[in-house]
Amino acid sequence: MFEILIWVGAGLSALGLLGLIWCILRVARARRAGLPDAELRAAVQAVVPLNLGALFVSVIGLMLVVVGIMLG
Repeated sequence: MFEILIWVGAGLSALGLLGLIWCILRVARARRAGLPDAELRAAVQAVVPLNLGALFVSVIGLMLVVVGIMLG
């Protein structure tokens, strides 16, 4: 029963990690494009909510893994 909780948590953590990697790549691509300071700042500000969302999903997944291990 609790194995399902562990696997769901691991999946959420992996999904959050993929989101974080995507955010890093998006900002790196904007930096390499040589954008002016204002446009680069706007590009980074557009990624911040996605970055926080991916971090939240990853943390929730890790919490599910820990709860599954403790209860299992």
